[in-house]
Amino acid sequence: MEQNQNKNSFKKLLDRLQEDSWQLELLISGFAIFGLFYIVDPLMNYLISAKLNSNEMAVKFYEIALLSVYILIFNLLLHVLLRALWIGSLGLRYVSGEIEYDKLNYSEKFTKYLKKKVGSFDDYISKLENLSSLMFAISFLLIFYVAAYTIINYILNSSGDYISQISVKWIRSILSILLILFSVGAILTFIDFITQGLLKKNKWVSMIYFPFYRVFSILTLSFLYRPLVYNLQDNKFGRRISLLLFPVYFIIFLTTTMHYQTSNILPLWSVNNSGNNIATSANYEDITKDNDKLFIKYFAIQSKIITDPYIKVIIPLRKYIEDPLMEFNPDLKPKEDIRGYYSAFQLTIQNRKFNEHIKVNIDSLASLYLNTFKGIYSIKIDSIIYKTDYIITNKHDDLNIETYIGIKDLPEGKHIIEFQKRKAKDTDSLVSIAKVPFWYYKD
Repeated sequence: MEQNQNKNSFKKLLDRLQEDSWQLELLISGFAIFGLFYIVDPLMNYLISAKLNSNEMAVKFYEIALLSVYILIFNLLLHVLLRALWIGSLGLRYVSGEIEYDKLNYSEKFTKYLKKKVGSFDDYISKLENLSSLMFAISFLLIFYVAAYTIINYILNSSGDYISQISVKWIRSILSILLILFSVGAILTFIDFITQGLLKKNKWVSMIYFPFYRVFSILTLSFLYRPLVYNLQDNKFGRRISLLLFPVYFIIFLTTTMHYQTSNILPLWSVNNSGNNIATSANYEDITKDNDKLFIKYFAIQSKIITDPYIKVIIPLRKYIEDPLMEFNPDLKPKEDIRGYYSAFQLTIQNRKFNEHIKVNIDSLASLYLNTFKGIYSIKIDSIIYKTDYIITNKHDDLNIETYIGIKDLPEGKHIIEFQKRKAKDTDSLVSIAKVPFWYYKD
């Protein structure tokens, strides 16, 4: 008896909270929208940085995160608009009450049609209430969906890379079979998700799918949000809204990746890299300093217009720059590739391993590194190759290779500085990596 009373009391509490939940919904939506708009630019910067560093896993993560943010912004803005319309409708109902079709003095045909299609004003308010609450629930349910997709995607990619590195054939074969089964389970789970539980309805299909369902319910963390999903699916209106949102999200994805083409002669992609007659802002240090969205791709100089008797060259130390160094000089190649993300604790262990491995002074290693760099890469201004010394600099967690070249004897006007690389170890022929135009005028 006491247990039933507690249940009834709790149900009354939930009913009362449900009636007042719209206030909390609007408050949370407002704060979330404000925060989401501020997080777009940092995420975009991280994505660009990951692409430049050839960090494929980070690129996928930030792409998914950005898409999720755009979808959440759309959902929450729509929720706020619907709630505002709902509040406005409540105010109008207080002033005007129900819709009195007879007072409109329309013809009988129109009156019958409007009564059937528009219905009562209370029904309209009720639909707005349901739609607003569903949009709010779906918005935050999306976070779990994205987390589930990210986890499965990471497992598939990392497992494939790990299996390809195993030398023992029979172990690789067993793990490959397990990976295929895992991929099948991921596909079945996705189909079941898209069709809103279709694989659970047939007796024999559900028996095959059940083991996969048990495994993936843990991997996708669905045990945390499963009640929300099934509560949404057992509601006809909720199912319709869920199905309608998928094409809407696809449209959002297309619109966020659109660019406006300003020239009929020069495509947008053709001016993203500097050349003899193209100057990209990211290749000039003074411009990148004032713009957090610009990252140096291949190399940069201090300014587009130079009045100093020297030119400063900055080369970001990316994977595509360092890999050839290890190919040309095996002494630089470590036993284990330690590039990537590490916690402070892991970094301490990695540094200890690194110091034990090289057993040389770090400055001597840097000298070997830069000498190898000089043997592979070169800098040319107009038609002259400049021999120069380099240093390694760091800004936060980014490493750069820098040099300064004297240009006081250079004639005034436009010039082209070019970053080049040796084609192969056994040849002196050079290939161009990037060109940057600049103007030199003596101060």
